[in-house]
Amino acid sequence: MFTSAELLEQINVYIRNLGFSRSPEELYEPISYVLSIGGKRLRPVLMMMAYNLYKENVSEVYAPAAGIEMYHNYTLLHDDLMDCADFRRGKQTVHKKWNENTAILSGDAMLVLAYQLMAQCDVRLLKEVMELFSETALEICEGQQMDMNFETRMNVSEQEYLEMIRLKTAVLLAASLKIGALLGGASSSDADNLYKFGINMGLAFQLKDDLLDVYGNPDVFGKKIGGDIMCNKKTFLLIKALEYANVEQKASLESWIARSSFVANEKIFAVTQLYNEIGVRRLCEDLVESYSAKAMEYLSKISVEDDRKEGLRQIIAKLVRREA
Repeated sequence: MFTSAELLEQINVYIRNLGFSRSPEELYEPISYVLSIGGKRLRPVLMMMAYNLYKENVSEVYAPAAGIEMYHNYTLLHDDLMDCADFRRGKQTVHKKWNENTAILSGDAMLVLAYQLMAQCDVRLLKEVMELFSETALEICEGQQMDMNFETRMNVSEQEYLEMIRLKTAVLLAASLKIGALLGGASSSDADNLYKFGINMGLAFQLKDDLLDVYGNPDVFGKKIGGDIMCNKKTFLLIKALEYANVEQKASLESWIARSSFVANEKIFAVTQLYNEIGVRRLCEDLVESYSAKAMEYLSKISVEDDRKEGLRQIIAKLVRREA
């Protein structure tokens, strides 16, 4: 079996060699730029790891794996535009480096390219793969709309938030694993358990992101710390802080949320201090551990030799410990 590091190198080489010979250049240059920035490539690596549980010739899924990465980066390109983000992975976002119209159009092209790459799979499984991919893409849009709806609401519940991140983040990890398993010839039971493994991994992954946005090291995290606080984003931390705060703490939180004029560092420091007083960091860390444990339960049900699952176990462990 291949290690995750070996699979990462293989998909990086494949993506670097994709090339775009079509014109106009102005449409494709931002796509090459986005893909060149790299990143963890978690989704294509998971697809290849799931495939590799059953088959060794992972080159057979290079194209679909690149497709899932192309799709993920398309969502990031549009997310950055909607969030008015200046940086992604320490580099300028496309709408900052070029302009907003370029970000929209190049993103649209990335979506089409993602479908073209995903369709380069075993023709016998094409319908099932494309139906799962399309359903996942639609769910991600639903999750993004929920996230946008939350911007104008103060009464977002924990369950609503968890459903939003399931749709916006977890389903793509889950689909990556299930598509890889299906293409590898897995049983429907194994494919479903890998999907559930991915859902729980995705929930843990996004909750860890919530933590890192407040408590991470900006040099490692790749973007400014406190962005969620600045935007009053309804993260698990803010939702639970509003739920558990005493009268004085809640009044202070709501005051910072309501302000249209403030010094950024002062707001980030003040809200972080409130989070510390209320104890929401520990609540979030506990939930990360809980979803990670659930993911491991589903992984244990997969009917392949235990040592073949080691790479996926390591992914979960790294996710919980990660700083970026």
